[in-house]
Amino acid sequence: MPVLPNIKDLTLEELEREITALGMPKFRAAQVIDWMQRKGANSFADMTNVPGEVRERLAGKFSPGGVTVLDKKNSRKQETVKFLLELQDGQVVESVLMKYHYGYTACLSTQVGCRMGCRLCASGLEGLTRNLTPGELIDQIWAIQKASGRRISRIVLMGSGEPLDNYEATVKFIELVTASYGLNISQRHVTLSTCGIVPRIYELMHLRLAITLAVSLHAPNNALRNQLVPINKVYPLEKLLPACGDYAEYTGRRVSFEYALLGGVNDTLTHARELAGILRGIHCHINLIPANPVPERGISRSTTGDVHAFKAVLEKKGYRVTVRREMGLDIDAACGQLRRRFAAGEKTVTR
Repeated sequence: MPVLPNIKDLTLEELEREITALGMPKFRAAQVIDWMQRKGANSFADMTNVPGEVRERLAGKFSPGGVTVLDKKNSRKQETVKFLLELQDGQVVESVLMKYHYGYTACLSTQVGCRMGCRLCASGLEGLTRNLTPGELIDQIWAIQKASGRRISRIVLMGSGEPLDNYEATVKFIELVTASYGLNISQRHVTLSTCGIVPRIYELMHLRLAITLAVSLHAPNNALRNQLVPINKVYPLEKLLPACGDYAEYTGRRVSFEYALLGGVNDTLTHARELAGILRGIHCHINLIPANPVPERGISRSTTGDVHAFKAVLEKKGYRVTVRREMGLDIDAACGQLRRRFAAGEKTVTR
């Protein structure tokens, strides 16, 4: 039996049209969306201030959404929790809750799997199964909040999948999650990570959202980036970097360049100087990431000394540089480690 459309996919305006088309008063839409977006209801029966007839009609056309927490793993430091979530069609994704001094951040998946094939990442090992809908991203947030008892204040679209390969749903999710009738998270608290689909970067640019665009760069030249990030063969640095510069200038928002350091691959001082050269003139921030283990990819991380030396070269050239704080490494919840299922042999850590 096919799954009905998720009602959480709808904006208030769209829901108003659906409600009136079903012969019901327009104001019911505000009541319904309050339950679905602001309260995270996963059943029409929960909507106690909505007449039974309205609930029945909606139930005949829509699913109330919702995902099931199949498992969760807590990091030893109690700062990260990874969730294995089952979608309504039985597909599975991973999401992560991270604790910072300023509150809680959710790392969400935008696709079941991924087709980008980046060498640094576990998400694409089995290819792409399907895109997630905006409502399924909302459902991830609510599942995490209900399971943890924590209020999420920031979102990073850095889980499984390439957000710009699921562009329409990703943009609509941002509209929903930042709406006053929903979770009302500030656009400035949303980060979208991409491996560099240039036409979509320009489309996103023209929306002038206040989100942070994070570009997974990982190499300072085309020859190396072709090996690490295959989309570079389609959109090489000569196309990607001007797009990033245009994005920063047009939106007034600096671009964050993500650079995973792989031991003996892209972490020499020569690489650092080359990176400083290609980013000249772009309003940006550089986020260095000691590469996280993905056994199937044969990745080894740079030494602490090499990371600091790489950072020092960039700072000497005038760039603002940070080294990403490691979170969830012991439960395979760190950058690049999310996939469709918990890794084989991975043990649940409970405290």
